[in-house]
Amino acid sequence: MASLGYSATWPAAVLDPSQSHRIFEKAVCRCKIKPHVQSRCPWCGDDPLYVDYHDQEWGVPCHDDRRLFEFLILEGAQAGLSWLTILRKRENYRRAFAGFDAAAVARFGAADVARLLADPGIVRNRLKISAAIDNARAFLKVQEEFGSFDAYSWAFVGGKPVINEWRSLAEIPAETDVSRALSRDLKKRGFRFVGPTIMYAHMQAVGMVNDHLISCCKRLES
Repeated sequence: MASLGYSATWPAAVLDPSQSHRIFEKAVCRCKIKPHVQSRCPWCGDDPLYVDYHDQEWGVPCHDDRRLFEFLILEGAQAGLSWLTILRKRENYRRAFAGFDAAAVARFGAADVARLLADPGIVRNRLKISAAIDNARAFLKVQEEFGSFDAYSWAFVGGKPVINEWRSLAEIPAETDVSRALSRDLKKRGFRFVGPTIMYAHMQAVGMVNDHLISCCKRLES
């Protein structure tokens, strides 16, 4: 019984058989059953926003071009900062960057840059802001050439997620041959803030690679 987490004391004898059901009910009430605790990748900690991102988005295959563009902007903005910082500003970015509509962002001009530099809800870094606009224009060219950014980017992993089998965070690489190849090609196409480490983070975010630890409850759900 101990292996089930029960804590119940049974009488040596039931003097009144007619009351046996009451004794059983009291014993059951004293049972202490430990709740099941889900195991997650430890990097997400216990911040609700981070946990929700880990559970609902990270490592889940994404094939929607608007979402892919969103992550390009957010990953570029993260450079030198924590991802949680960017997640907390995510809705501000959505508002500031036209709902992550690449065509709309590609039309941003000097007035928009000034507006963004004055927006306290986002990372006010001129290089990152101008890169986001340049990336929107390059993004549209990729869509025109390949039909979608999804078709272009997912071709680097053969159209299917790479499912890794990491046992600890220390095993997960910061970049891979694939992220380096993707980074090189994006740079040739005019993208900025798309180094191999940033692009590996992007690949993780959009599910091109599944880097949930084998002990993580979400690994096989992604």
